[in-house]
Amino acid sequence: MLSFGEIHRIAVQVIENESTAVKNIIPLLDDDFSKTVQLMLENKGNIVFSGIGKSAIIAQKITATMNSTGTSSVFMHAADAIHGDLGIIRENDLVVLLSKSGETPEIKVLVPLIKLRGNKIIAIVGNRNSYLAHQADLVLDVTVGEEGLPGNPAPTSSSTAQLVMGDALAICLMKCRGFSTDDFAKFHPGGALGKQLYLRVKDLYINNEKPEVGMDDSLAQVIIEMTKKRLGAAIVTDNDKLMGIITDGDLRRMLLKHPDIEHVKAKEIMTPNPKTINEDDLVADALHKMRHNSITQLPVLKDGRYVGVIHLHDILKEGVL
Repeated sequence: MLSFGEIHRIAVQVIENESTAVKNIIPLLDDDFSKTVQLMLENKGNIVFSGIGKSAIIAQKITATMNSTGTSSVFMHAADAIHGDLGIIRENDLVVLLSKSGETPEIKVLVPLIKLRGNKIIAIVGNRNSYLAHQADLVLDVTVGEEGLPGNPAPTSSSTAQLVMGDALAICLMKCRGFSTDDFAKFHPGGALGKQLYLRVKDLYINNEKPEVGMDDSLAQVIIEMTKKRLGAAIVTDNDKLMGIITDGDLRRMLLKHPDIEHVKAKEIMTPNPKTINEDDLVADALHKMRHNSITQLPVLKDGRYVGVIHLHDILKEGVL
């Protein structure tokens, strides 16, 4: 068993080697990259990603990234393709083949079949002088000097380089299409990420009661309102205009400053001009404002009028983090 120190040293070396490998593919970017982006933008069908072994796994991930950022893509395993799955490829599809060596038997069998169908081939390959590189219409070179650790035969740096090249393509396509945050949200409706992108304040605050007191209301009225509405705060208004907020913390501080609490009014203990949020704002924006200001609730406004309160607990309950 290796010592903790040796394990840490190896981990650092792998990360440093992979980081260097990724940086070293930057000088390999040439006009074929821009031509690939243009070809993908003009493509009328799907983009079919394929590979064998670890390259197939990376091809699957790139396919998922493309689909989530607005580029219609499908995955086809190279081994399955030559045993019946070649039918996945349609007339207007663009085919992207991933391979470290560019010489694997399945790729050598697959390439002529694709060319026979008239589909263009883009190679993401780690060997510029390989069969695949010579047969492809465009080549994206992801050659790496060595894998994550000297003497390690398993694809590490090479598969990382493939993945980074795929990410670069996806982001360039996204930017070229003007793919927006709203577009992204449409493809990610579930989970915390989707909720951050589409859930609005008005979707949550309406489930809460509306705590509200007047400027001259007594301390007893304030405490009763806060207790009934169970949001840890009461909003002070004057003719529907938001004037301030009273929180649990304000009540505790008031007890230190006002020994005689019998005649204390809401306006005397409120925090004026509190932070607010509009009902059409994203819940993620409300969470950011709460975190930035170290608060747990925000008065909600609609057309400048106070309409309710959103609480940190509402956001946590929805899993928006």
